[in-house]
Amino acid sequence: MKQRIITAIIGLAFLVPLVLLGGLPFILAVYIMATIGLFELLRMREIRLFSVEGILTWIALVILLMPVTWNDAVYSKLGYTKIEMSFAIILILLIYTVIVKNRYTFDHAAFSVLAALYVGIGFYYLIETRLAGIEYVIYALMVIWTTDSGAYFVGRKIGKRKLWPEISPNKTVEGFIGGILSAVVFACIFQYFYALSSTYIILVGVTVVASIVGQLGDLVESALKRHYAVKDSGKLLPGHGGILDRFDSLLFVLPLLHFLHFIG
Repeated sequence: MKQRIITAIIGLAFLVPLVLLGGLPFILAVYIMATIGLFELLRMREIRLFSVEGILTWIALVILLMPVTWNDAVYSKLGYTKIEMSFAIILILLIYTVIVKNRYTFDHAAFSVLAALYVGIGFYYLIETRLAGIEYVIYALMVIWTTDSGAYFVGRKIGKRKLWPEISPNKTVEGFIGGILSAVVFACIFQYFYALSSTYIILVGVTVVASIVGQLGDLVESALKRHYAVKDSGKLLPGHGGILDRFDSLLFVLPLLHFLHFIG
């Protein structure tokens, strides 16, 4: 626990100034974190980042991460949209399976594409959320952290019924509910000081859904690690694992908030 707390403090000392600063420094930091996350994911499938297939997957990630404000400039210079460029990478990956005579297979290519989408879309919406306003980043991060904390402490105190033992044996139904309630309490307090929504009803509804989806995002990462028989996605953050271990919920919550038009 001590190691987790120390790592969390150091992480916040690094992340908070960048979030406050915003702009290009924040975008570059997101690119770095996303690259590390992609590396962690590809390593589970034994795909090296510094290989032809790894570099192509990283290029797809770079394209997906481009914020909306860059789109017009890129299109005017290259004449292609993000979707067109991403599709070109997919075609190249498929052609590459032929060139290497299935050493890198269709299954590998599918994993690469999904990895780029999973990491790229989630972190892309981190950039877009910061562009929409720092208050939304704070809200999203705090909903996730209060959900995690509430689920942990309630689960330890009164948790009895296992939520999904095949995927994550330590999570409980009571903890799941406790996490949601903790997030709602935070959201209501935040709304009192800074109104994100026109009504508390909408805010509570969005927060409940975000808390649930965030916990499902955590379970997705757990299922992925269990499938590939790894304990943590990486070792970058002592006591916490890797980038994906810390941002698994965020990769689901931020797109959700935009899809619900809560942000934007």
